[in-house]
Amino acid sequence: MNTGVFSPSNRPDLVPAGAFSYPVKAPRDTRWFGFLLLPQFTLLAFSAALDPLRIANQLAQKPLYGWLVLSEDGAPVSSSSGIDISVHAALRDLPPEAYLFACSGNNGTKVASASVLSHLRHHVRFGGHAGGICTGAATLARAGLLDGKQFTLHWENQPGFIETFPQLVPSSHRFERDGTLLTCGGGAAATEMMISVIAEDYGEDFAIAVSDMCLNGPDISKRSEQRSSIAKAISSRNPRVLAALRAMYENIENPLHLEDLARSAGISRRQMERQFKQLLDEAPAQTYRNIRLERARTLLMETDLSVMEVAMAAGFNSDSVFSRHFKSRYGETPYGHRGRTKDKTRP
Repeated sequence: MNTGVFSPSNRPDLVPAGAFSYPVKAPRDTRWFGFLLLPQFTLLAFSAALDPLRIANQLAQKPLYGWLVLSEDGAPVSSSSGIDISVHAALRDLPPEAYLFACSGNNGTKVASASVLSHLRHHVRFGGHAGGICTGAATLARAGLLDGKQFTLHWENQPGFIETFPQLVPSSHRFERDGTLLTCGGGAAATEMMISVIAEDYGEDFAIAVSDMCLNGPDISKRSEQRSSIAKAISSRNPRVLAALRAMYENIENPLHLEDLARSAGISRRQMERQFKQLLDEAPAQTYRNIRLERARTLLMETDLSVMEVAMAAGFNSDSVFSRHFKSRYGETPYGHRGRTKDKTRP
């Protein structure tokens, strides 16, 4: 074990100076977290999870929390934004008492090596705890650590995850806690998740002070949905259009006829077409097709399904029709898109 970094006395960075303080009576021993950075991890989600720990230490002026940034072999890791991040140690140096978070981004179902999965299983088997940030839950799933658990990951990657692990159903919440298992969808949700940990350790008042420093607001109890409502997305409160859009998202693999969509929204097909044109400046058929193409694009990136299987999962019965529409929208065929994204993920 690399004891040099696993000691508050050797880590002056753990307790930074600050203008505002919030004394904590009877602080416990330093609670350690390990952040395993996997290739192309999301930098925002990682930093959003780590900084509440730093702020808690700053407010208390005590090393309430410690953190180790890890990679599989101790080498720097490139984030999805192309920024290389140095780490403290290799995964093998993780102390058994540290809580380990797997941090990843797109291609979360593929980036962890067999060695990483083995280390994760070993860590949990011998009493350690593990969680996932952004798409980190996909690595936990590959390691067999999510069976029977409530968990989540970023909404963009959930369709590909479900295709890869059909027996596992992620929630739509921003973060989830199931016993010791902590998972979040990334971004601001990572901050919310860590503030919930701080509240459990040192009380709600202290956690609210940390949340205020993060400009995160005083409500630390909510577990809201990851995605804004469709109404906000289209700047409309038209209930008929919203109902039709929800039906589109809920029926991708087996698309509904336009008459059925209109019926589900409680209007005629002509009314639906007129309202879509007014609000979205496109026909409902085009909106529906684009929603299905977005799903297909996600599956091409996140799964190993064949192009024909992706087409079927997105509601296209013909490979040629799917390819034509995909190229029209994205400027390349599904085959070209998959080849290009695979080239990007090769070491």
